[in-house]
Amino acid sequence: MSFDFDTIHPRLGTGSTKWSRYPEDVLPMWIADMDIAAPPAILKALHARLDQQMLGYSVARPQVREAIIRDLWDKYAWRVQPDELLFLPGVEPGFNMALHAFVQPGQPVVLQTPNYAPLRHAAGNWNLPKIEVPFELSDHGEYLTPLPALRQALQGAGALLLSNPHNPLGKVFAREELLAVANACLDTGALIISDEIHAELCFDGRRHIPTASLSAEIARRTITLMSASKAYNVAGLKTCFAIVQDPLIRERFNKARCGMVDSVSPLGLEATWAAYSQCGEWLEALVTYLQGNRDYLLDAVQKRLPGMVMHAPQGTYLAWLDCSALGLDDPQRFFLEQARVGLSAGIEFGDDSQQFVRLNFGCPRALLEEGISRLERSLNNR
Repeated sequence: MSFDFDTIHPRLGTGSTKWSRYPEDVLPMWIADMDIAAPPAILKALHARLDQQMLGYSVARPQVREAIIRDLWDKYAWRVQPDELLFLPGVEPGFNMALHAFVQPGQPVVLQTPNYAPLRHAAGNWNLPKIEVPFELSDHGEYLTPLPALRQALQGAGALLLSNPHNPLGKVFAREELLAVANACLDTGALIISDEIHAELCFDGRRHIPTASLSAEIARRTITLMSASKAYNVAGLKTCFAIVQDPLIRERFNKARCGMVDSVSPLGLEATWAAYSQCGEWLEALVTYLQGNRDYLLDAVQKRLPGMVMHAPQGTYLAWLDCSALGLDDPQRFFLEQARVGLSAGIEFGDDSQQFVRLNFGCPRALLEEGISRLERSLNNR
C-alpha cells in the first residue's frame, strides 16, 4: 500500500499547540508533534467509535491489551501479561507518579543530559535533588554514556529517568550500553523509569530494545512508559500505558495516582487499539519517510548551513543542532526573529551553553525544505 505523507494539512486556527505559539508568519518546528496526518486506520476506528454516540468513562477492552501485548512480542520479543499494563493519560504523569511513589525525601534522581524538559524538571516537582550526567560525544559523532560518572551519580539515588530513544539527541541505545546502564541501577538499588515513547521510530535498520526486556531481574526494577502518541501522531488523545511487571511495584505505582492521574478517554483507547493492530504497513512507510527527511536535513546542514553541526539522529524525528560556530548569542531567538522559524531552545534540555536548538523534521518534505530555506536566508543575510 502507498501512504501520503506529503500533503500539507493547514493547522492554523485549529487550536494546535504547535501552530498557536507564534505569529502566523512563523514556521513552527519545535514541539514533538508531526505535521503528518494520523493513519487512515486510526481515523476510521475513531469514526466508528463516535458512531456509538456514547463517550462515557471507559476502560481498556481486552482487545486493546491483546493488541499491545502482540505488538510488544512481534517488535521486541518481549513477553508481557495483560495485568502488567496500566493505562494513563500521558508519559509525563507516569514518570511523576513513579517518583512520588518510590523516591524518598532527600534521595537524588539521576538523568543524562541534554534531556527532555519535563524529565529534567520532574524531580523538582517533588522537592527531590537531581543529578545530571552529561553524555560524552565520541570521535564518531555518537553520544555515549560515561559509565563511571553514571555509577557515581547513582550511589544512593532513588531512580534513573531514562529516555530511549533519546529526546533530543535521537540516540537509540545499543544493547551493550543499555545493559550497562541497567546493571548500574541494579547494583546501586535505583529504580529505572524508562520513557520509551519514541520506541517505534528507529532508523538505518536499528531496533529499539525495551529496558525491561533485557532480563527478568531488570524487569522487576523497571517501570516502562510507552504510547502510540508519537509514532502514530495521536498525542492529543492523551493515552499511554505503563508496563510494570513486578506485582508489588505495580500496586504501589498505581496507588500513586492520588486522585490526580485519571483514566484515559475512549477515543485514546480506540486509537491505541487501531495503532497496534492495523497500522504496521503505515508505520513502516512513515519510518522510511522520516529517515529520508533526516538525510535531507543532514545534507542541507552540511551544504547550506555552514557552521551548523548535526549528528545524524538514530531515531525519533528530532534533530539536535549545534550552532556554536555561528557566532550567535541566542540561536533560538535569532532564527525566530530573522528566519521566522520556531525551534526549541537548547537551554530547555539542559544546554547551559545556549548554543543548541532542536528541530522537528516530522513533517511533509515541502515544509522541511521551507524551514531549511528560511534558516539559510537568515544566515546569508546577517
